[in-house]
Amino acid sequence: MRTKRTIGYSILILIIGIFLGWAIFGSSNHNGHAHEEGVNEAQIWTCSMDPQVRQNEPGKCPLCGMDLIPLENMDTGGSPNTVVMGKDAVRLANISTITIGFQDAKKELRLNGKVQVDERKVYAQTTHIPGRIEQLTINFTGETVSRGQQLAQVYSPDLMTAQEELLQAFRIKESQPELYEAAKQKLRNWRISESSIQKIISTQKPIQRFSITADVSGVVTEKKANLGDYVDRGIALYEIADLSSVWVLFDVYEADMAWVKKGDKVNYTIASLPGESFEGVVSFVDPFINPETRVATARVEVKNTNGMLKPEMFATGLVIPKQAYIQESQVIVPKSAVLWTGERSVIYVKKEVDEMMHFELREVTLGASLGENYVVKNGLQLGEEVVVNGTFTVDAAAQLAGKPSMMNHEQLPLPVNAEDVSFVEVSKDAKKAMQQVITDYLILKDALVSADKLVAQKQLGLLMNDFEKVGMQLPGSVWEPYKIAFTEVLKSMGSKDLEAIRKLFKPLSQSMIAMVQQFKPHSDALYVQYCPMFEGDKGGSWLSISKDIKNPYFGDMMLSCGEVKKEIKP
Repeated sequence: MRTKRTIGYSILILIIGIFLGWAIFGSSNHNGHAHEEGVNEAQIWTCSMDPQVRQNEPGKCPLCGMDLIPLENMDTGGSPNTVVMGKDAVRLANISTITIGFQDAKKELRLNGKVQVDERKVYAQTTHIPGRIEQLTINFTGETVSRGQQLAQVYSPDLMTAQEELLQAFRIKESQPELYEAAKQKLRNWRISESSIQKIISTQKPIQRFSITADVSGVVTEKKANLGDYVDRGIALYEIADLSSVWVLFDVYEADMAWVKKGDKVNYTIASLPGESFEGVVSFVDPFINPETRVATARVEVKNTNGMLKPEMFATGLVIPKQAYIQESQVIVPKSAVLWTGERSVIYVKKEVDEMMHFELREVTLGASLGENYVVKNGLQLGEEVVVNGTFTVDAAAQLAGKPSMMNHEQLPLPVNAEDVSFVEVSKDAKKAMQQVITDYLILKDALVSADKLVAQKQLGLLMNDFEKVGMQLPGSVWEPYKIAFTEVLKSMGSKDLEAIRKLFKPLSQSMIAMVQQFKPHSDALYVQYCPMFEGDKGGSWLSISKDIKNPYFGDMMLSCGEVKKEIKP
């Protein structure tokens, strides 16, 4: 009886213990779970330049001052060039997009220039009489002269002799009329007027000084003679420019030359004439580019009857090229949508899938710059949405997710992981095409073993061609991951040196191993071999038809470094 009572007490104590344990630890676990959910629901913000920064609310990075971006609500997406974000993250990051449509490619060019003298109206005023300058009527540059105005007086011993000859010929003109005419013609050749010749004859005295008169009206731009100088015939005394019409020469940069043509209308202003506006037409475009400034000039001819425009005045013009209206139906994007990466230009294209925002990094070919926009020649299609605000935020999110971005555009798509694939039965034609790819790959591997760069580069071309044939035999959904992984790697390998090819051979081999394991196209056993020392002990695998180790990553330096990790049977 006592034993039964003892057993009863033990059972009662056990029941009470279980109840208390449930009450204490069960409640604790429940609260912990709730707390965990609360933490997971909190938004974490980080910095694209300093990923170690973590905050529970948006703001500025304490290290670099950049705007923080959402981290935990960001999805990496399935595509290697796509980053996925939730609607809340997009809203908080202030990301906005526009839909691409065709527009007329209208361009306005703002050009700088100067007022210049019309080169066709610059005149060198020369002396037609040899002698000494006895008087200068025009003594400084900038003076205005009129045609026929006296500029200087010259004493000429040669002219004195010619006048004496005229007087002697006049006395015998009845018997020697030819001599008389020859003497007068000699003076005419010195541009002595008929009135002066008649004065010499009527007074029977030589004229001591002869006047040099202006041949044209204009402004003296350069004085080349001084009082007392002895000058020969044809020597320039002054340079005179007619400023009744001038040129406005605008600088056209090399990138804009295709847009500026003869006949384009120009609206311009002069810096020293505020409130005044002018209009003209391009009459000439320089066919040569200045090798130092890298600009050509576009000329506008202007009437300057009131003399308002003076040479060397600064001008600012607005050109609306005629041909801009001819180029219709162009794909136009705002400049804020374009990220520059040196030789490349990239844009983020938005797609909404299952209420998640997918942002795909897209390389584009840009055309002409149209003010605040660019013409996109290649890479975008009508109706696609591109990011125009928050572009750097999306790019930073891609960088944090390990995706290609503006900052790490050389990053290649991730190779296909052999552990993530399962067997898929394919047609005989598909297997045959894959067998050729395997053959090309093995020859490439042997070329790397022997350090034969020429053979390696040749095999890359063959591998690319044969790889494309495989895609024709398989559904897109099955082959798409391999297409993404193979294409970018093979393109990158084509222009590299041997060491760079070996580095890229690693992701190529990873995708090849996955392909062989998933589709089983081979007829003989293949071996997955592994070198643990490649890339600073990160290691690298490759495929081989033999168990013997011949390392493609190091070649002769460490030919036998490695081990067989796996055999893939047909």
